[in-house]
Amino acid sequence: MAKRESSFKNMFITLLTVTFTASAVLGGVYMITKEPIAAAQRAKQEAAIKNVLPPYENLETTTISAADGSETPLIFNYAFQDSLLVGAAVETYTNIGFSGYIKLMVGFKPDGEIVSIAVLEHKETPGLGTKMAESPFKDQFVGKNPGSFNLSVKKDGGEVDAITAATITSRAYCDAIKRAYETLKKEGGNKK
Repeated sequence: MAKRESSFKNMFITLLTVTFTASAVLGGVYMITKEPIAAAQRAKQEAAIKNVLPPYENLETTTISAADGSETPLIFNYAFQDSLLVGAAVETYTNIGFSGYIKLMVGFKPDGEIVSIAVLEHKETPGLGTKMAESPFKDQFVGKNPGSFNLSVKKDGGEVDAITAATITSRAYCDAIKRAYETLKKEGGNKK
């Protein structure tokens, strides 16, 4: 095969061909992986809801504006057992983490007591901020009611033991829980 002449026209056609082929391949990969990724995210969310709530039969999901007036609404998953409300799993967030956005799933009993917390998404520092998803940090919130438990790190006069060398992440975690609790309280804490 003869070598093509190195001209602007030939370089442009070659670059256009490579770009079009790469775009087509990327588009095809996206279409193939789009649904499995969405299914994995749904499964992760469902597992988090089950992890942070007592046993339940039915779940009602609704979107509620955050009590602090922030733009992004919170997703409430009200859990019922024998038509009785047993808890609410609140998908909440904060933007003040060390690396920005953190998303949590916080489970509350009808009286506002925290059942459990699951970390859904973050970009915190591995080995430091990532400890927010581990014991003993996350366990200190279980059984506490934010109405009477000061959700601030001890350094700020609160009751929360911060993660060593990750105080910013600890503050952000508390901020997300406060947002969920304040919105739950604003909504009356229960759904009939």
